[in-house]
Amino acid sequence: MASFPHARPRRLRRTAALRAAVAETAVPPAALVQPLFVVDDGVEASPIASMPGQERLTPEAAAAQAAAAGTAGVGGVILFGVPATKDAVGTPAHDPDGPVCRTIRAIKDSGAALSVWADVCLCEYTDHGHCGIVDATTGDVLNDATHEHLAAAAVAYADAGADVVAPSDMMDGRVGAIRKALDAGGHDDVALVSYAAKYASAFYGPFRDAADSAPAFGDRRTYQMDPPNVVEALREVDLDVAEGADAVMVKPAGPYLDVVRAVADRVDVPVAAYQVSGEYSMVEAAAANGWIDRDRAIVESLVGIRRAGARVVLTYWAREYAERLA
Repeated sequence: MASFPHARPRRLRRTAALRAAVAETAVPPAALVQPLFVVDDGVEASPIASMPGQERLTPEAAAAQAAAAGTAGVGGVILFGVPATKDAVGTPAHDPDGPVCRTIRAIKDSGAALSVWADVCLCEYTDHGHCGIVDATTGDVLNDATHEHLAAAAVAYADAGADVVAPSDMMDGRVGAIRKALDAGGHDDVALVSYAAKYASAFYGPFRDAADSAPAFGDRRTYQMDPPNVVEALREVDLDVAEGADAVMVKPAGPYLDVVRAVADRVDVPVAAYQVSGEYSMVEAAAANGWIDRDRAIVESLVGIRRAGARVVLTYWAREYAERLA
C-alpha cells in the first residue's frame, strides 16, 4: 500500500462532484417510509406539539399527504390510528370503519404511487395503553391472549387494502399467528414486516403524545427488549423469520446502529430501521435553537442508518428529504 506523499486520500474529497462519485452509501427516497398519524371522527386533527412539523391528520388529509410523498418518490407510508374511543382489549384496532382502515382505502382510491403499511399494535386502542391484553387481577400483559386481537387488526387492514402489516407489540409468537390469519383470510400476498427487535426506549416519548398511547400503569419493559442486549435481538429476528416475517425491523434506529448491523449480517430478508419520534424531535429542537445544521443532520442521520445495513428506513423526514433531493 502506498504511503504519504504518494497516497493522498484527500484528492477524492476536493469537490462535491468527486465526493458524490465515490460515495459508498446512498439514501434513495424509495427506501424511505413516512409515518402518518390518522384520527377518528371526534378527534381533532392538529399539530403535534412535541414533534414540530408533524400533525394528526384526517383520513382525507393523510391520503393527500401520501399522494404527495409518492409523487416525490417516497417508497411508502405507515399508518398509526388515534381512535375516538378505547377499551380494555383494543377493539377499535380492527374496526373496518376506524381511522387506519378508512385511510388505507382513501390512499388506495387516490392512486398514490407508494406502498401502504399498517402498524399492528393495541397500545393506541386500549384504555390502559399497553400493547396487549392485560390480566385484570395481576396487571400482567397476557401474551397468547393478545394474538387473536392482533391477527384481527392485521386482517382488517389487509381487507382495507394494506400492502404491508407491521406488528410492533413484541408478543412472542404473534408473527406466526398473524401470518396464519392473513393466509386464511385470502391475504397470502400481503407482506409482514415484524418489529423484531423493538427496544424499551426512552426515545418514544413524543410518539406517545401523538398517538395518545402512554401506558396508564407500569411500563413496557416486560415485553419490549432490554437496551443492553444484542444476542437476544438476533434470537428474536431468527424466531420471526421462522414464523413467516418477510422483513424484520430494529427500533429505534440511531442508538441501535450496532444492532442494525448485526441483524443485517444475520438474516437473508430485508432489514428496516425506525428513526423514532425522539430522534426526530431532538434534531428539530436543537436546530430551532441554532445549535446544529438541521438539513445536514437529517441527511447524516439517514446515511448512518443505511450504512449500518438498513435497506428500509422509517423516518418522519421521508417526504421532506425526497422533495429536497429532487
